[in-house]
Amino acid sequence: MTTEEEKTTAPAGSAKRALVGRLSWGLADQAASSVTNFAVGIYVARSLGLAAFGVFSLAWVTYGVVLSVSRGLATDPLVVRFSGVPDVSWRGAVARSSGTALGVGAAIGAACVVAGPALGGSVGSAFACLGVMLPGLLLQDAWRYAFFAAGTGRKAFVNDVVWGVALVPAMVVAARVGSVAAFVLAWGASAAVAAVYGCVQAGIRPRLTGARAWLREQRDLSYRYLAENVGVSGASQLRAYGLGAIVGVGAVGAVRGAELLLGPFLAVLMGLSLVTVAEAARVLRRAPHRLARFCLLLGGGQAAAALLWGTALLLMPDRLGELVLGDVWSSAAELIVPATLGVAGAGLGTGAAAGLRALGAARRSLRSQLFASACYVIGGLGGAAVAGTVGSAWGVAAATVCGSAVWWLHLRSALRERHQDLFREVRTP
Repeated sequence: MTTEEEKTTAPAGSAKRALVGRLSWGLADQAASSVTNFAVGIYVARSLGLAAFGVFSLAWVTYGVVLSVSRGLATDPLVVRFSGVPDVSWRGAVARSSGTALGVGAAIGAACVVAGPALGGSVGSAFACLGVMLPGLLLQDAWRYAFFAAGTGRKAFVNDVVWGVALVPAMVVAARVGSVAAFVLAWGASAAVAAVYGCVQAGIRPRLTGARAWLREQRDLSYRYLAENVGVSGASQLRAYGLGAIVGVGAVGAVRGAELLLGPFLAVLMGLSLVTVAEAARVLRRAPHRLARFCLLLGGGQAAAALLWGTALLLMPDRLGELVLGDVWSSAAELIVPATLGVAGAGLGTGAAAGLRALGAARRSLRSQLFASACYVIGGLGGAAVAGTVGSAWGVAAATVCGSAVWWLHLRSALRERHQDLFREVRTP
């Protein structure tokens, strides 16, 4: 090999190793987060019982919706516009972005604190405690995205591990108290420990006063991402509530059982989602002609992996399935095929979604997500009305495939528009 070939090959190999490293840290971070969430759920359920665990779950679901708001306004624009940029630009953006997340937590948290006494009982106390803890919870999540934008996923993984370690003594104390409020406080307080540690890791202090400037600077992306994120979580909730009303609560349990069977693979998807937009943004800056191929490989790889996982589930012996899910196994097993196809369709669409976000095509991204969410609700509830639980699963599978097609159509149009814009700039004297 000549010296020139070595110079050409080495950087390419280094870039591939760096990409694999960043993706690996994304998976490791999501694994740490998923294990922590799973452990919290099991521990709280066993400590409190079914009814009280239901109250804790309401607080958990509310946190998920608020998290979607925070990501849309604060961290999604950060990942799109400040991945792989010079350190000075990244640090200034992270200070404003994390300050925005802190502000969202404080504003919605105050509303929860006010609503708590009005709700009364254990639900009211749980919501009041959640309100107190929301700023720390959202700030901890903001650090994760900031680190992945900088290409330092290892720091995000360490931060999640710190949260998990802090959870252990906090949960022990909460178990001794034995109330829902105590567990919410323990969960949020341990997140606050990780949030403070994130400030040390980054060497950055969140600028709450910079939130207004951040929202003004990113308004072309943030408000569309906000609607997009809330659309995702809202569609899932509508489908669950509608399925329970049409078929019964048992149907919701069967769907949840099928989701648990696909849980390990879904954790991989979520881990990749932490870094895919940042990686797509890097590809766009360094080799824009490779963006479409990157997105296709990303989406196609995830779809193929989902199909392989579903095939493995179909081959799983009933005895092993009953060991994992107990009485839920028989109902959940009927949904493996449509659930797998639905996840494969969603995985294929994530490749196009990463490309649209990297391009900053927030309007097209929002249209795609709203269409996909509408299809999800219509397919899930329409299928339930026609053929019960199995019909709902097949309706969702068809909806995700249709939604994925729309994502790819919009990505193709966005790439064509960008090419035309660049061509006009080159021809303009």
